Amino acid sequence: MRDIAPNIGVVQAVAPAVLSATNTSAAIDLLGFESAAVVINTGAIVSAGDFTAKLQESDTTTSGDFTDVAAAHLVGTFPASLEADSVVKVGYIGNKRYVRTVLTKNGGTSIAAGAVIVKGHPAEAPVT
Repeated sequence: MRDIAPNIGVVQAVAPAVLSATNTSAAIDLLGFESAAVVINTGAIVSAGDFTAKLQESDTTTSGDFTDVAAAHLVGTFPASLEADSVVKVGYIGNKRYVRTVLTKNGGTSIAAGAVIVKGHPAEAPVT
């Protein structure tokens, strides 16, 4: 068995919490890494909560510069609606420096969720 921990960077995009509104994470810098993936972990959904997830990208940290990542730059797809007690993993193969997650409330009350960006193929390892 081999250890991958020295070869990945993990950044919390959304702290695990009960979300009752749309959540847009801060910009996550991918500088120094050649690959990335978003992992969303969900818990309970209250009152038929309907939340969707997407990844956005930008060359700057300016909020207005972020655009949705094209399907051609994703490995995998986000579900039409996040389900309770599930994990979603989608790879990013775009070329922008910054990414961020957006968990959008479309209806219902709330969802327990968190998200991390896993950065891989570092320019320098081990990653601390």
